[in-house]
Amino acid sequence: MPRVRKGAARSQSRKRTLKEARGYFGVRSKHKYQAEITLIRAGVYRFRDRRRLKRDMRRLWVTRVTAACRMRGTRYSLFINGLKMAGIELNRKMLSMIAIEDPKLFDKICDIAKKASKAMPAKVA
Repeated sequence: MPRVRKGAARSQSRKRTLKEARGYFGVRSKHKYQAEITLIRAGVYRFRDRRRLKRDMRRLWVTRVTAACRMRGTRYSLFINGLKMAGIELNRKMLSMIAIEDPKLFDKICDIAKKASKAMPAKVA
């Protein structure tokens, strides 16, 4: 049986790899071997950073809510605890948007949280 060479499949594979690696610096966009290595590494970063983005956004929302709470004379932890005690189920993203876009509504939410946190019984140490 005769040996079959890849032919068209090989050049299509090389073309696909180099098309994905377009824009990379130097050899990374010109040679198939280096381009494949770079694409694998890029995929790892992409996978990692999709999770990191979620983490970073939550940190941003918490920072914004903390700043808004401090402007109203309360702490972030007491504010969140007061919301839980009051039964208000708003996530951090919504709270940060409210704090930026509608400060009067955030004032009301903050007052409700303060009242609810004062109403809770003190812990006995």
